[in-house]
Amino acid sequence: MECAWYLCVCSLLYVWPAAAGHPCSIDSKGWADCSGKSLLHTPDSLPGNITSLDLSFNSLAMPRSGTFLTHFPSLRALNLSNNIIPMLYPAVFSNLWALHLLDLSSCNISHLHPEAFQGLRNLHTLLLKNNKLQILQLPVFLAFRALVHLDLQNNDLLSVDALVLQLMERTHQILLQGNPWVCNCSMYPFQQWLQQRQGVQVLCASPPELQGQEVKTLNFQDLGCRRKQWFPQAQPSLRRKLLATVQRNDTTTTAATTMSPAGKGGNSWPYLVGFLVSAIAISIVIALAAKCKLFHKNFASYRHRPLPDTSSMGGSHAESGVAWGENQSMPSAAGLQLEDDDGFIEDNYIQPSERLQEED
Repeated sequence: MECAWYLCVCSLLYVWPAAAGHPCSIDSKGWADCSGKSLLHTPDSLPGNITSLDLSFNSLAMPRSGTFLTHFPSLRALNLSNNIIPMLYPAVFSNLWALHLLDLSSCNISHLHPEAFQGLRNLHTLLLKNNKLQILQLPVFLAFRALVHLDLQNNDLLSVDALVLQLMERTHQILLQGNPWVCNCSMYPFQQWLQQRQGVQVLCASPPELQGQEVKTLNFQDLGCRRKQWFPQAQPSLRRKLLATVQRNDTTTTAATTMSPAGKGGNSWPYLVGFLVSAIAISIVIALAAKCKLFHKNFASYRHRPLPDTSSMGGSHAESGVAWGENQSMPSAAGLQLEDDDGFIEDNYIQPSERLQEED
């Protein structure tokens, strides 16, 4: 009887994950084990309050845009090892701001986008061993502010940039064994950096005469340098510049996650500025035109004025010997406007033949 009861309980525990809608097992501490379930994507039915998630040994596909996990704000440990992930796209983990451990070992990764780890400012441990990385780009490490452990063993790294080494000074433990390091003159800054680190062992893979030798024991002549090249150790200006870049990235990430998306009027300010500039330009043009003498001259030429009375031609004024303007004054502008209230110029010229007919 007891054996039957035990088998019944074991059967219920076995089929319970499938009945709950996902093949994962979850313990009381919030650890979800989804390892080796042939998953193509993360189960949507997982509770959002889990703190650790093991998705190793699956066939997960990473998104080209957007985030990989969107419903786990409390996640602190994520294991994605032994999935085929050739490339990490930008901001794929940007919403996992509470994540402390990320395991990407044995994922066949050959390229890291410069913004692949954007938003992981609280990450403590990053495991990238057993991949195919050939180069470490500086922007990749700008996302980290609290990184303590970095594992880059067994990749295809040939050398490390000097600026990347400056950022690595903040990381306490770095594992770099198993990479095909090329020991030439460009490795001299790396050799100086290794001499300041304890517990980091790096062996040369080429050239053949230096194969198997530890890099930190070599000098500049062994590396083929004609003269010593001193590695800039913790320059204050460089450190401030790098930290400022990190802070700008964090501010941009925080603003992008906290601000709501802009509506239709979010980009209307360029049109408003353009309208104001156009209005000011038109006002300046009108003001300059109003003060221009040429403008006044052309405007005055279009004003209609009546012609003076020409009845004196061949008539009374010439006979009386009185010159024009001696006994009578020029009619005022108001009088002319009253006489010519129809707006047209009146032609008062009378032909000599018509005047003779009137006198007869």
